[in-house]
Amino acid sequence: MSETGFWTHPLVETAGYFSVVVLCLIVAMVIFELVTKYKNWEEIKKGNLAVAMATGGKIFGVTNIFRFSIERHNTLLEMIGWGLYGFALLIFAYLLFEFLTPKFKVDEEIENDNRSVGFVSLTISVGLSFVIGASIS
Repeated sequence: MSETGFWTHPLVETAGYFSVVVLCLIVAMVIFELVTKYKNWEEIKKGNLAVAMATGGKIFGVTNIFRFSIERHNTLLEMIGWGLYGFALLIFAYLLFEFLTPKFKVDEEIENDNRSVGFVSLTISVGLSFVIGASIS
């Protein structure tokens, strides 16, 4: 098998995409940890379901955006670039959610285990990931 054939083999491509997306997901979760006022993993360890739902929505959202990016782009760099752009839009949506709810602070409600707010956060992340993903060109 030629060297070019090896790198284009579906098993190798899948492992490559998987590895890159996992690394991007780790970076995304670190950034989300910096954006939120609470400590995601500490709250989850304490059993905070609202944080778990919001964090799960973020994980789903980021990976779904990368799914669309993998489907639409032929090179790894294009896939990463569009995936990161989509991730930036997802962060913007999270900040917009906080801004558009002036009667309460989203981060405080999620930290206080307000499951309704956690569920809405999850739904926003998941829903917008489909919109962002569909628009990636």
